[in-house]
Amino acid sequence: MKLRYFKNDLSEFACKETGNNLIQESFVHALDDLRDACGFPFLITSGYRDPSHSAEINKSQPGQHCLGIAADIAVSGGAQRFIIVKHALAMGFSGVGTAKTFIHVDMRETTPMHWRYS
Repeated sequence: MKLRYFKNDLSEFACKETGNNLIQESFVHALDDLRDACGFPFLITSGYRDPSHSAEINKSQPGQHCLGIAADIAVSGGAQRFIIVKHALAMGFSGVGTAKTFIHVDMRETTPMHWRYS
C-alpha cells in the first residue's frame, strides 16, 4: 500500500484506547484521495475504534469506526469544514457529520447520512 499523506503502517488510525487497528485499507485510500482534493493536512483524531472503546460500549450495534470505515478529521474553522464536506460528498463518502472541531467521514453501506453534532 502506498499512501501520499498518511503513514503506510496505518498507525495513526489505531484505536486510542486499545491500540487495536482494523481500519480498512480501501477506506484509508479514499481518505488519502480526500486529503489530496482538499489541499491541506489532516489530523485524524479518531480512526478505528475497538468495540470495547468507551464511545462504542453502550451502542446497540457497532458504529462505523468499529467497522474500520470511519475517521474524524480535526478542523480549525468554517472554511476547512466546508472544503472537507464538499469534497467528501462529491467523492462518495456516505456518512458525513459536522462538528465545531472535527468532521466525521465514513463509507457506510446503509442509507447515506449527513448530520450535525450539537
